[in-house]
Amino acid sequence: MRCLGIDFGSSRIGIAISDELGMLAHPLETIPNDTEFLSRLQKIVLEKHVAGIVVGIPRNMDGSYGPSAEKAKLFLSQLKSEFAGLQLIAWDERLTTVEAQRLLHAAGRDVKKSRSVIDQVAAQVLLQSYLDSVAGQGE
Repeated sequence: MRCLGIDFGSSRIGIAISDELGMLAHPLETIPNDTEFLSRLQKIVLEKHVAGIVVGIPRNMDGSYGPSAEKAKLFLSQLKSEFAGLQLIAWDERLTTVEAQRLLHAAGRDVKKSRSVIDQVAAQVLLQSYLDSVAGQGE
């Protein structure tokens, strides 16, 4: 089962995709958060045969929801009406952007010049976290 990971942002939306076995997440692309976003996401879902979408919900460190989380939850609600046949999952994405920056820095990338890549890698980190949790349930 292929899944998409979505790192929702008010300007850009990072997209990651799993392999066909649902074991590994890979950065896919960054899409501007504009009126064309849904049509691009629909194309990805069809072309890649996606069965589920994991949307990161940025919780505060104490577990509460802030304004960004409320926007992400509203975004998830919109996706539920658009992609009714897919499994849609809200996933805690605390510190995924920090982890993405750390990974890019470790790979020798200039984090400040890699803004769009950061969104994809953050989506990859949250999707991998979800995939790992699902794989752990089968043991």
